[in-house]
Amino acid sequence: MNTSEAYSYYGGYDDEYYNSCIQEPGPDLSDGAMVLPVIYYVLSCLGLLGNTTVLWVLLRYIKLKTMTDICLLNLAVSDLILAVSLPLWAYNSQNFASCKLITGVYQLGFYSGTLFVTLMSVDRYLAIVHAVAAMRARTLRYGITAGITTWVASVIMAIPQVIFASLEINADDNRYQCQPLYPEERQQFWKMLRNFSENTVGLFVCLPIMFFCYVKILVVLSKSRNSKKDRAVKLIFTIVCVFVVCWVPYNVIVFLQTLQLFGFLDTCEASATISSAMDFAEIIALSHCCVNPVIYAFIGEKFRKSLGNLLTRYFCWCPQNSRTSFSLTIDKETSNTPVRSDY
Repeated sequence: MNTSEAYSYYGGYDDEYYNSCIQEPGPDLSDGAMVLPVIYYVLSCLGLLGNTTVLWVLLRYIKLKTMTDICLLNLAVSDLILAVSLPLWAYNSQNFASCKLITGVYQLGFYSGTLFVTLMSVDRYLAIVHAVAAMRARTLRYGITAGITTWVASVIMAIPQVIFASLEINADDNRYQCQPLYPEERQQFWKMLRNFSENTVGLFVCLPIMFFCYVKILVVLSKSRNSKKDRAVKLIFTIVCVFVVCWVPYNVIVFLQTLQLFGFLDTCEASATISSAMDFAEIIALSHCCVNPVIYAFIGEKFRKSLGNLLTRYFCWCPQNSRTSFSLTIDKETSNTPVRSDY
């Protein structure tokens, strides 16, 4: 589907007042009929390649030993799901099943990605600020439990939009568009619930938790002379920063659309500006699915060494004892550190 069609469903403010506005031509990405599919396909290829590599390294070499590993695994799966859906965005499929699928994947990717980044922040907070007390809470079993709970919560929050996703004919070009078909008597309620749900998770709950965790972490690191602690938090801190850059603009625009539902910013100019801004914000948000693997490769020392070891082993026929020597090196590096570097 093209950008304007996708955004009219996922975040668009498409009530009768907005449709009655005569909008002036502006910097709308929907005009780039050839550019958008290329962007989506490129992001999809990068996301598939990067996140598949992350899963390969985690499952084949690093293994799943801690709660941190579980968080990284689930975040990669969440990004992979979103990357798989991008070709469906590029291809204007007028199919009811595709409409449901795109809606579900987008909502699931949004909620699960946000929750897993938050869970990783809490894990780093416990590991550094409460290192001794949290040792029993950061086990593999608790990590699996937290991961399953997060996925269940994400599915529950995504279900309402999947239920209402439907195809409607656009009067302008007589083509089907994937849009929510809410009950007429409760239309305003479901629109507000959708926006409130996204903003509550993305802005009002998870983002404050992330900031709280990292402020506390920075306070602890500033009082410590052990530089290896900084290595343990560097990767997740970067992931959170990138997440904020990618998803906060989208959440802010969703919040502005909620104000429109309450009668604020209800001019034609404001509606046109918000609609155009959503076009760009959605692209930035979707690009997040292929950014995390790049962060792993350039910042995560443990991940980078593990990937290098695997590539050397499989493509250069490295001696079998390289894996053992690498593990001993990592253990030696972290044995004197109160908080082990999980990355």
